[in-house]
Parts: sequence; C-alpha cells; structure tokens
Amino acid sequence: MDDITAWHLQKHKGVRWQVIFFLFLFWFCDSVSGELHYSIAEEMRKDTAIANIAKDLGLDAQQLSLRRPRIVSRVSEKYFYVSLENGNVYIKDRIDRESICARTGTCFLTFDVVVENPLSVFKVKLEIHDINDNSPMFFHETIKLEIIESTLPGTTFILQNAQDPDIGTNSVQTYKLNDNKYFSINEKTRSDGSKFPELVLEEPLDRETQNIHELILTAFDGGNPIRSGSALIKVIITDVNDNVPIFAQDVFKVTISEKIQINSIVAVISASDKDEGSNAEITYSFSELSESVFQTFNIHPTMGEVKTKAILDFEITRGFEISLQATDGGGFVAHSKLLIEITDENDNAPEISITSFSTPILEGTAPGTPIALIQVHDQDSGVNGEVDCHIMGDIPFDLLASSDSYYRIVTTSDMDREAISHYNITVVATDRGSPQLSTRHTIQLEILDVNDNAPVFIKSTYFAYVPENNLPGTTLYSIHASDIDYGDNSKVVYSISSTNTEGFPVSSFLSINIETGVIYAQRSFDYEQHKEFAIVITAKDNGSPSLSSNATLMIHIVDQNDNAPKILYPSVESGDSTVIEMVPFASRQGSLITKVVAIDADSGHNAWLSYHFIQIPEPSHFTINQHTGEIRTSRIFHEKDVLKHKIVVMVKDNGTPPLSATSTLNFIVGDSFQQVFPKLGNKLIDDSSNLHMYFIISLALITLLFILTVTLVIISKCKESKRSQAIDSLSTNIYSQVDPRMFSQHTNGTLPLPYAYNVCVALDSTENDFTFLKPNEDVPIDNLIDADDLGLGNTNVKESLGISSSAQVSFMND
Repeated sequence: MDDITAWHLQKHKGVRWQVIFFLFLFWFCDSVSGELHYSIAEEMRKDTAIANIAKDLGLDAQQLSLRRPRIVSRVSEKYFYVSLENGNVYIKDRIDRESICARTGTCFLTFDVVVENPLSVFKVKLEIHDINDNSPMFFHETIKLEIIESTLPGTTFILQNAQDPDIGTNSVQTYKLNDNKYFSINEKTRSDGSKFPELVLEEPLDRETQNIHELILTAFDGGNPIRSGSALIKVIITDVNDNVPIFAQDVFKVTISEKIQINSIVAVISASDKDEGSNAEITYSFSELSESVFQTFNIHPTMGEVKTKAILDFEITRGFEISLQATDGGGFVAHSKLLIEITDENDNAPEISITSFSTPILEGTAPGTPIALIQVHDQDSGVNGEVDCHIMGDIPFDLLASSDSYYRIVTTSDMDREAISHYNITVVATDRGSPQLSTRHTIQLEILDVNDNAPVFIKSTYFAYVPENNLPGTTLYSIHASDIDYGDNSKVVYSISSTNTEGFPVSSFLSINIETGVIYAQRSFDYEQHKEFAIVITAKDNGSPSLSSNATLMIHIVDQNDNAPKILYPSVESGDSTVIEMVPFASRQGSLITKVVAIDADSGHNAWLSYHFIQIPEPSHFTINQHTGEIRTSRIFHEKDVLKHKIVVMVKDNGTPPLSATSTLNFIVGDSFQQVFPKLGNKLIDDSSNLHMYFIISLALITLLFILTVTLVIISKCKESKRSQAIDSLSTNIYSQVDPRMFSQHTNGTLPLPYAYNVCVALDSTENDFTFLKPNEDVPIDNLIDADDLGLGNTNVKESLGISSSAQVSFMND
C-alpha cells in the first residue's frame, strides 16, 4: 500500500510537467519537398494557437483577407482552422490520439492550405504526441476463480491482463495484489512485450473456514503522472464432502388448527451441512412412517416443508409424532422428530333434528297448541358446544325449551288458511364459539281448510251481447265465481235460478255447464221476438255446510240483417202479375206518379231502406226519391215520346251485407185508353179485336184472383188457433235439457214477420202513405205469420188488390 501512495504523489507532480509540455506548441522545419511540419500534444484546449502559417508561408499579414488562406481536408478541417486576422492555426475541436491512430507508434494528420490571388496549395504534416491520459482497465471488473479446497500450495492461475490505449511508457508496466495470507501475484512477459499476471496459492484452503476470498488486483502504467486500474478477484473454494448434516433442532414442535386447509405448510424442517454443492444438497424424508401420517402429511424433499394432504379433525386425532431424517449428497444421514399438536376449533355447526311434527292442522286451532318437538346438538365442546335457538321471522309460533337440548314449537295465535295456507318455520341454532356457527332447519306446516267463505262473483250484474240467428249449442258467456277456500270447499257448482222468461221456461232458451259456468244457447234467437233475457246465476260450493251467492246476467240479442226488404206496394208476391199505372200526358215536371212502399223486419241500420231504378234507359222520363220511394216525372211529355215505359225498382236495406227486393212498374202515358191505343204499336192498331180479347181476359183473371185471395184469408183465420197451440207445444218440448253441443241441426235463419201493416196508397206525398199498427187482441200477430208460413201471405192479397185497383183506375179513365 505504501507503493500505491507514492505513485499517487508522483501523479500530482506530473501535472506540472504536462502544463509545460502544452506550452511547447510546435517545431518547424522547411524540408526539400516544401511541406510544413508541426508537432503538438493530444488533448490541447480549444482555440489554442499551434503555429502562424502565414508567417511560415511568407504571406503578408495585410494581404490575408485578400489571399484567404484556408485548410482543405475532410479529416483535419474538423480539428483546425486558419484565422484571417493574424494567420495563426487554431485548435477547433478536441484531439484524441487514441481515437485517431489507436496504438500505432506515430500519429500524423495531413492537410492542404489553399491560398488565393494567386492560387497556391501547400501541404502541412502535423504529428500528434501521446500523453498519459488513459488509465489501465481490466475487461472484467470482477474475475471469478473456482479452486477446490484440496488444491496444493504453489499452484498458479493465469489472470487476464489490463488494457491501456496509451503507448510506450504510458501503457501498463506493473501489477500488484493487496496483502493477504493465501495468495500472491507474479508478472509474466509475452513475446510481444506485454505483461500479464499470475495468481499463486501460498497456503492450503479450507472451504468450511472461508469459502470465498476477495482480492484486489491493480495495474500501473509508466506515465507521468502514473495512472492505475483495479479489478476484483473473487476466489470461490469448492467443496469436498467432509461434513455430516445437522438438524437445526433435535425435536421440532408446532401447534396448528384443525381447520387448516389442505396443502398448507405445517412446519419447515431445516438441516445444515458445512459442505457445498452436491455434498451439501440435503434430502428430507419421513422415517418409520405410519399409515395415519402418510395419509395426512407429506414433506418436500429439498425444501423441508411439511404440508397437509388431508383435512384434520381434532375430534378424531389431537396430535402426531413424525420421525424425520436428512441425507446429504455424500450419503451422510441425520435424524430428528416433528411433534404436531392439533388445537380444537369451532368447526362444527349445531345439528337440528325433528323428533315429532304434527302437520297439517285445521285453521282456527287454538293458541298454545304444540306442533313439533326438536333436538339440538353440537359436536364441539365447551363454549363451542353451547347452543342458542330461536325461530326466524314474524310468524305466530314460539320456541319453548323442554330441556338442555329439546325444544317445543307451539302456536301463538289463530290460524287462517285464506290469509296464509302454509308456514315455513325456520329454526336457527347458533353456538357461542368464535366465530359463531349456526344451522337453519325449515319445516313446512300446512293449514287445513274450513268452509268459512262463500263463492264470490266479481260483479253483481254481467252483460252479454249475442247476435241473433246463432246456432243451437253456441257458447254465449262464461261466468266465474271464486271461492278462497280449498279443496271441496272451493269447488263451485253453477245453476240458473230464474224459471221463466216472458212465459217460457228459461231452460228452453239457455243452459249452463255446472262445473265451468259456461252458458250455452238451447235454440236460435230471433231479435224480432226476444230482445233480451235476464237470468240469475247461483254459485254454490261443495262445503259442509255449503255456501252460495248469486249474480244477474243480462243477455242482449243483437239484431242482424236477416230480413230482406218487403215491398208492400206494388206487391211482388203475385208472381207474373203486372202493375200498370196511367200517367196523364199533361203531367208537369216533378209530378207525383206513384210511390213504392216497402218495410224491413230488422231494426236500426239494417232497416234503413233506399230506393233505386234498375234496367232503365237513359235519359228517363221518371225519377225516384232514394229515401221516400216517390216516383215523379223528370220532364213534360211530347207527342213524339214513347208512351209505354217499363221500370224496375230495387229496394235495398243498409245492412252488411245489404239485402234487396225488386218490383216492376209499367207506366202508360195518356189521358184515356182511346187516346193511347192508336199509339201503342202496329199490333194494337191493326188488330182491335185482339185488344178487346185482352181486356176480357184481364178482367176475368183479376176477378179470379180476388176470389182466391178472399178465400185464402178466410182459411188462414181458421188455422190461426191450431197454429198458436202448435207453437206453444213446440216451444215447450222441442228442446230437451241436455248439453247444447249435441244439437246438429239449426234453423235456416228465416223468421216470420211479427207485425201486421195497414197500407193506404196515396197519390200525393203530403198525405199519409201507410200506417203501422201495433198488434192487439182484436188483430193477432200470428195471422200474418201463418199466412206467410203457408206461402200465401197477405201481401198476395195486397198485390191482387193493387192490380185490381190499377185496373179500376184504367177503366175509369177510359
């Protein structure tokens, strides 16, 4: 260490020599070739003048700005520049000899100096001298060596040499090792003159005493001042198996909880061996292994971790004694023991068992009735085995203790099945351990029903709307009553309480399914006969005693367009009969000729009638009022006009789909038959005898039809009493009280006309055309119904009378 201190003192003295060296700037000589030679030291400061090139080239200082001397070189112009003010060459950038020339013996920079006016080129060669600006350096800062502890003294180990980019005496010259007992250093010189160190073992090694030796190797150069570099030599002593493993403890003791998880570390066994490497690699294992230990624990062979491999239970085993052994790589074995104590934990929740349970119970059971007996048990002991019990929720039950482990469940209030049909009674048992454990057990108590609630309809009155002409057996309505009781007490039977409807038993019109409450039609309804039914529905449960309630069902029959308009005038029921109307020739425009009268047995929109012409040429001499059926002239008549007109009138109702009826009218324009005959056609003009024959035949037919009509009216009145009796018998017996779905036949939808009409035809619209008469006791409604059913309705009479009236008018005009 004294040598190193002396070296550092010498280094500080060399700084003064370096300053003096930098003041020596250059030396100059004029060679035969004309080159300028300069010499400088590396690492000179920036802007340091190294020569006056203007003076050396013989340039006038006053002409420098004109001649503009400059350095031309890709390399050198980076380091130097020429001042045009005084002609000096200055340092432009740092010059490092090692980066320019590496370890070559001499280092030169050459460049050209170009001078203008006149143009001249001069070569300059500048030598760069080395200075001791780099310290020795080892390639690895730490040198590792492995030496077996049995190595003999005197053995040498070659070390890496230090590197110094400087040259000559400035490079590495000597090596030194710090003072130590076991090692020394030798210097060797290679054939190229470089020096390298050797490490020499001086004393025997013992790895167990000291397994690592750290040495400092220092390299010194010969510069002024002296520079040095160091490296750490780490000598690792490798082992020989000469030691037996030793356990850290003779007996290892641990205490663990019984609820420790599987694969948890119970203990870490450690043993040491002073050897190293494979000789110190210790393998741990169990010796004298029992079956219970083998199933419960395992040990890691290298880390010595003892882990659980099964769940521990304090109630089964409270401790284990395990024999251990440690074996090193050389075969030496050491023994020890592991004592494991298991501590009890509150790991058993209380157990609840049902000893007795009474279910179901009747609603209305008196408070204080016992329904169950339970037993509570906890496998833990001490505080962990003490249990407290209670019932969860706000329910009408209480838990009474009978002994240390038995409890009774009793009712605390009356039971109402309609409010709550069953109870989920949850008993909670909680121990007093830490943390507390609890168990829940739920029992379901059913409440038996008592018939204490009558069936209830949602509404007191129901309304149903049924279209007429329905099929027998059609479902009209479904009524429902609910009973909040249970079982037979909630089964509802339906019946119709009303017995008569307008003199007819309700069973002939309606029936009800006693189980579902579905109401069926026994027959097809006719709005024109029955517009509504009011019945009382009774709902009765099957309890004992049974309870019942009533509701009213209003069934409204909805009219359908099932009746076509019936033309009263002119009558269309006479088949081939023809209506002839005389139209005065002098009729003004808009004169009323006749009026079509029709009725419709339907009601509402279905009975709104409109009147139209069909099959009429255009333009027509006549118009018809769409709403009243009045036929009027559309213009006055002329001599050249056709005097005979045939018009078809259609009467249509407003139903969906609409129904209609037609009638044909023959209009003859003229003031008398004598005036008309010459104009009716060639046949009437040429053959007057045939015309008289036609009149005679017409009169005979009219007379015959009149007699037949009167006869038929008399016959229909005679049959009236018999038909009314037949209707009564049919309405009573034709429909039996069976399921309406068994009907397979239905009516054709044709209903008889329920009213009789007295019709008076007027010639002027201001007069009353016809009057509707309501049926009374003097004129039975069934008279017209019977006539229609026989196909000989009174409309034939009207038609016959209408024709004869027309004929009479014609004869009178004649």
